[in-house]
Amino acid sequence: MGSATTAGEELRKERSTSPENPVTRAAYLRTLPSIRERCSRVHDLAKQGRLQYFDYHPDKEDAVIEFCAGISRGIIPPHGRWRHLDAGQARIEPMFRNWDMSGTPIDDKEKCKRLIDLFLVSVLLDAGAGNQWSYTEKETGQTFSRSEGLGVASVHMFTDGLFSGSASQPFRVDAQGLSKITLDKVAKAMQVSSSNVMAGLEGRTSLLSNLSSALKANPQFFGGDERPGNIIDFLEKDSKLENSTRRVHISSLWTALIEGLAPIWPSRLTLGGIPLGDVWPCTALRQPGQAEGDDLVPFHKLTGWLTYSLMEPIERILGWKFNGVEDLTGLPEYRNGGLLVDFGVLTLRPAILPPECYAHGSDIPRLKPSHPAIVEWRAITVIELDRIADGIRRKYVLGKDQLTLAQVLESATWKGGREIARKLRPATGGPPIEIESDGTVF
Repeated sequence: MGSATTAGEELRKERSTSPENPVTRAAYLRTLPSIRERCSRVHDLAKQGRLQYFDYHPDKEDAVIEFCAGISRGIIPPHGRWRHLDAGQARIEPMFRNWDMSGTPIDDKEKCKRLIDLFLVSVLLDAGAGNQWSYTEKETGQTFSRSEGLGVASVHMFTDGLFSGSASQPFRVDAQGLSKITLDKVAKAMQVSSSNVMAGLEGRTSLLSNLSSALKANPQFFGGDERPGNIIDFLEKDSKLENSTRRVHISSLWTALIEGLAPIWPSRLTLGGIPLGDVWPCTALRQPGQAEGDDLVPFHKLTGWLTYSLMEPIERILGWKFNGVEDLTGLPEYRNGGLLVDFGVLTLRPAILPPECYAHGSDIPRLKPSHPAIVEWRAITVIELDRIADGIRRKYVLGKDQLTLAQVLESATWKGGREIARKLRPATGGPPIEIESDGTVF
């Protein structure tokens, strides 16, 4: 095992108790286990009625479990970006066939690298687009909104070579191609106009531009030709071959993403001089005399979404297996979280938010990602997703290996959050709490 594996293992094994050194505390807050540990602290406060903004009603969980179990049917794929890219019709498999029939067929490793390239930029483009935006696919005439619209648009941006620096090879993402990305190019490709407004357009364009710099700065993960797909080579060095199956620990993929993509995120909180990313203070966790950073809750939602999304092509195409997937958490975003609010598991305390948090005539609050109410909401969501998954397994007498958290996210909670939102708010299908998206968190 190489030195990169050693670093990943050290991060994975970090103790949940906050060490004295701020740099070590910052490193811990960037690990997978830290997410569930810190969110559990907030959930414990919820059970004691000690949150600042929400009341917790565990008696409402059974209704959520029944609702989610009712929409989980058939063969359930894992949660990942692949489904969104195939919205309405298959796009990935036909792309494979075109590559196979080309004059220069490619091997499975290169196919996987190309999908990693595509999936990574597609996830970075997948922040909430708002209620007004949609994308019409010229080839089929189908119109898509939200995640599916962003996914389908990203496929066409990829096949058009928008992310590639090589005129002879459009089907790739590299630093050179990304360095040429502009706001106008993204707006045109996403069909954004004065009548088709997208939330967070500047933020997601910034992520793509910053990705170029990250690919250049981290050759240990992204290789000399500076492309996301080269993560495969890094993981292969960090893997073990057991009989005929290559196994890699999830911490290796997480380390590559959390470290390799660190330069792309906007500057927010730092600890010990280290930028933390999607990590926020929770006022309910504050105590007198606590160590610096002990009130912080990590989420790393986009990194988590990337991890789920990149695992799938690696497992499906290369046949590799990931160990340690039990460290992965549910994703703290507005569909999963909205499910809890719409079913009354979480209720905002009366008059806790000032009138300026509500648009004129609306009963839906609109808050920034940094607002402590959003931090509470997201933290409770992470733990409740575990509880909902356990409840569905109990109902159908299934083990965790028979119904994984990734499958629950795909077939039940995310889909369930969308369905109940459409039922309760048919005009928009939006969440019960709006988040001011800048394209870099959700």
